[in-house]
Amino acid sequence: MLAFLKLLLSFAPWLSFLIIARDSLLRVEIGLGVALALTVVMGVLRLHRGIILWVGVVFFGAATIAVIGFNDSWTLRHLGVLANGALALGAWLTIALGKPFTLDYAKEHVDPSLWTDPFFIRTNVLMTSVWASAFTINAVLAFGKMKQLLLPELGYELISYAVLIGTAIFTVWYPDHLRKMRTVAR
Repeated sequence: MLAFLKLLLSFAPWLSFLIIARDSLLRVEIGLGVALALTVVMGVLRLHRGIILWVGVVFFGAATIAVIGFNDSWTLRHLGVLANGALALGAWLTIALGKPFTLDYAKEHVDPSLWTDPFFIRTNVLMTSVWASAFTINAVLAFGKMKQLLLPELGYELISYAVLIGTAIFTVWYPDHLRKMRTVAR
């Protein structure tokens, strides 16, 4: 349970934005401000790091300037797609660069002697791929919701939440599963 809570904490800026920024322009503006402030504070405190930190700084900074500073309606309309798309792009980029973003968090729980182990790296590529896929799916869902395709708005939101919760549960479960499998194999 502690691992799940730590995982939620690492996504606090994104989750705060998701919860606050709805139903009115004022709430979107407050959500952007809170998310940007949380991203910066968590970065300074090293609670948030790596590409997800920088994606947050760039996305929330640019979106705050566009929405609050320039009253840009296009950005406002596309925030869901842009937020999930930014996370997806950042996650896929870390895989392409050979440094999956989950490594930054996994190293907290693994002996430094294993940090270059091919199994450890492959495990993090898989976990980052699951997150990147979830963000990609949620970008597509946000687009469908924005264009009002196929499902009611609530349907898109419920599926999106299920994808994120499922990915978070997998992230907590999978490393423990691998540890148990390695113990049994010995």
